[in-house]
Amino acid sequence: MTMPFASTDPLWRIRQILVHYPIMSKRVRARMRRMLFQRGVITKREFEEKVRELAIESQRREGLVNPLLEEPAEVWEERLEWARAYLTDFYFAYHLPFSEFDRILREVRSERRPLAEDEEGLTFNPELAPRAQLFEEAFAIEQMPPEQRARQEARLQEIKVVLIRDFISDQLGYVGLAKRWLTIEDLDYIRRRKIGPGKIGGKAAGMLLAYRILQSVADEELKNSLRIPESYFLGADVMYAFMAHNDLMKWAVQKYKPEEQIQAEYPQLREEYLRGDFPPDLRARFEELLHEVGNKPLIVRSSSLLEDNFGTAFAGKYESHFVPNQGSFQENLQRLIRAIASVYASGLAPDPLLYRKARGLIDYDERIAILIQVVEGEPYRHFYFPQAAGVAFSRNMFPWSAQIRPEDGFVRLVWGLGTRAVDRVGNDYPRLVALSHPELQPTISAKARRYYSQRYIDLIDLEADDYRVMEAHEVLQGRYPVLPLIASLDEGGYLAPLHTQRVPKDRREDLVITFDGWLRRTPFAPRMRSILRLLEKHYGVPVDLEFAARVPNPRASTPDVEITILQCRPQSHYREQKIDLPKDLRPEDIVLETHTVMPYGQVEGIRYVLFVPPEGYYALKTAEERRLLTRAISKLNARLANETFICVGPGRWGTSNPDLGVHVGYADIHNARALIELSGHNVGPAPEPSLGTHFFQDLMEAQIYPLAVDLDDPRTVFRREFFYDTPNHFADFLPEERWQAIVPALRLIAVEDYRAGQRMNLVLDALHGHAVGFVAPPQTSEENAQA
Repeated sequence: MTMPFASTDPLWRIRQILVHYPIMSKRVRARMRRMLFQRGVITKREFEEKVRELAIESQRREGLVNPLLEEPAEVWEERLEWARAYLTDFYFAYHLPFSEFDRILREVRSERRPLAEDEEGLTFNPELAPRAQLFEEAFAIEQMPPEQRARQEARLQEIKVVLIRDFISDQLGYVGLAKRWLTIEDLDYIRRRKIGPGKIGGKAAGMLLAYRILQSVADEELKNSLRIPESYFLGADVMYAFMAHNDLMKWAVQKYKPEEQIQAEYPQLREEYLRGDFPPDLRARFEELLHEVGNKPLIVRSSSLLEDNFGTAFAGKYESHFVPNQGSFQENLQRLIRAIASVYASGLAPDPLLYRKARGLIDYDERIAILIQVVEGEPYRHFYFPQAAGVAFSRNMFPWSAQIRPEDGFVRLVWGLGTRAVDRVGNDYPRLVALSHPELQPTISAKARRYYSQRYIDLIDLEADDYRVMEAHEVLQGRYPVLPLIASLDEGGYLAPLHTQRVPKDRREDLVITFDGWLRRTPFAPRMRSILRLLEKHYGVPVDLEFAARVPNPRASTPDVEITILQCRPQSHYREQKIDLPKDLRPEDIVLETHTVMPYGQVEGIRYVLFVPPEGYYALKTAEERRLLTRAISKLNARLANETFICVGPGRWGTSNPDLGVHVGYADIHNARALIELSGHNVGPAPEPSLGTHFFQDLMEAQIYPLAVDLDDPRTVFRREFFYDTPNHFADFLPEERWQAIVPALRLIAVEDYRAGQRMNLVLDALHGHAVGFVAPPQTSEENAQA
C-alpha cells in the first residue's frame, strides 16, 4: 500500500522518475548538481565530503570499517556513485523547485551531449565505470559537430583505451595503434558479438584493426572491395570457466613441467579436454549463435592473448577446426563444443609451450579466446569453398629473380580453403606470386610448372558434413564460372589458357591450377599490393595477411575481385646482417655449396651437423620407425640446446607427409640454426620454397635458416666424406638400445672430426642466390665482437 505522502514528496517523485531513465539519469543528475553548486545550496567540496561520509556509513551498516582495505576498489566506486546519486536527489528535492528538475529532464531528453560537458570535473573513474556508460558517452562525442568534438577528443581517447584494454588487448604496441583507428562502432560490434568475459585475443584484434585502417585510408574502389567475415568472439576468461567446470585445472601447470613430460602427457590431456562440456549459460549462448548463422559452415579459430603480437606471431601454434554445420541442431552444437575444447587443449601442446619458453613468455597467463566465423566461400555441387585464399606478405623474403622488388610483397595463392596455403602439405604446391611481377614464376617450363602446381583442394563436403581434401579434377565436374581464371590446360609442351567454364571428362586430368587468368585479368595483384603497402605504412612494420577472395563477375571482360581479411599481424623476419661471402675459399674447405632461392643470413661456429642420410631415411620400413626417428631428432635437439648445430636431410623438413621429407614440428628442431633440404636423383624433387607457411614463420622467428640443395645441379658441392665418412656421435647422446633400429637413418657429425680444432660456417647470399658451408678456425671473442 502506497504511503499517503508518497505522491507529493519531491524526493520520492524525482527518484521514481529517474528509475525509468537508467542511462540518461547520470546526465540529468550531473546537470542537477551543477545547478546546486551555482545557486549556492552546497559547494562542490562539501558535497563530495557528504558523499564519502554516506558511503562509509553504508559500509558500517554492512559490518565494514575500512573503505579501501575491506572491499575491492570497484565496489567502493559503486558505493560512491550510489551515495552521489542519492544526495543529488535529496538536496535538489528539498532546496529547489520541482519545476527546475522537470526542465532539466526535458532538456536532456531532447539532446545528446556527453556527460563530460555537464560536469565541472569528472565524478567517475572510466576504468571502473559501467561499460554501457562509457559507450553512451563515446557515441555522443562521436556524433558532435567537429569543433565541439575537438574539445572532447582527449576524453574520447581515454574511453577508447579503456575499452580496447578491456575487450581486446593490453599489449601496449597494439593499444597505441588501435586507439588511433578503431571507432566506438567497432568496439560496440565486439560487445554485441562477444560471448562470456575476457578479451577477444590477438587474431580477432588484428583482423578488425586491419579492416578499420583500410576503411579509413584506402581509396573508394579498394574500400568497396574489402570485407571481414561474420564473426563471434568467445572471451578469453571462458577458458578457465571450461577448465573449472570439467575439473581440468590440474593441467594448468603443464608449462612448468619438463619437455619429455609435456610430450608424454599431452594425449591424455587432450582426451580429457575433448570429453568436456560448458556450463548451461554458455551452452545457451552457443545455441543462440547457431540459430543466428543457420546452416552456414563455421570455423573455430584460436585467438590467444599473445597471438599475432609484434615479434611473437604464434603462427599455427594453436589449432583451428571447421564445423560444417550440416547435421541436426544437437549434432552441430556438440561439434562446435568439441572444436572449442580441442582449441583449448592445443594451448597446452608441446609446440606452443616450447615456443613460449624459447621467447621468455612461459610465465605469461596465456588464456585463449576463440574466434568463431562463418567460413568464406560458396557452394559448388555439394561442396563449399572459396574461389581463392592464401597468405600475403608486404615484404618478399625470397625474391627468386633480380627483377622482383621485395618491398612490393608476395602471395601464396590457392584454390579452396586457405589451409593449403599456410600448411606445408605433401606433394602439392600453391601459386607463388611476386606482386611486383605477378606473372613471373620461379619455374619456366610447362613440365616444371605443372609439377609445382596445386593438385588437391581443401573443402567442406556439405553432404558428408565433413572437411575433406580432394583431387582438383575430381571436384571440377560440370560448369564452374571461374575456371578460366584459375586453371590452364596442359597441351604437352605448353600450358594453354582456358576459354570455357566446363572441361570435357577426358581432359580433366590435364587441368593445371595456375591462376594465370586471375592474375592477368583481375585487379587482384595491384589491389593486394595497395593493401599491404597501406597496412605496413600504418602498422609501422611489415605485415602478413591471411585472406579469401572471389570474383563476383567472372564473365566480364575485366572481372572485379573482392577480398576478405581473415587475419593480419606483423611479419616475422630475419635479423639484418652484414653478409660476406668469402672470396678466397679453398675447395677442400667447402663442405656444402648451392645456388638457389634463399634468405640473407649466416651461421658461424657450427659444432655439430645432424644428418639424415636419404637412403637411410627411405629404407625405414614402417610408420613407427619414422616416428621413432622424429623422437630421436627431438631428443637430440633438446640435448644440443647449448651447442650450435644445423640439420641436413632429404626433402622437406616439417612436411605433413613423411614420404616427402622429415616429419618434424617446431618443438623437434627449435634449437637448430639451419634446416638444409636435399633433392635430386634418388632423393626426391626439389622442395618448394616454404616461405609463407606457418612452419616458415617459426623458422624466421627462431632465426633458423632454410636452404635447399639440388644434388643434380652441377654447381652444387656436397662433400660426401664429411657427411658419410666421419664418426657418428648419435650413440654418445642417445645410447639406449631402442634407438638402434634407426641408426642408419640418423648421423650426428662433429665438425672437428673432419678438421681438427675447426668449426663450420654457413653463409647465405640472397642477392646472388649463393650459399656456402665451409670449415674454418673458430673466431676469437674479439673477432666475434667485430662481426
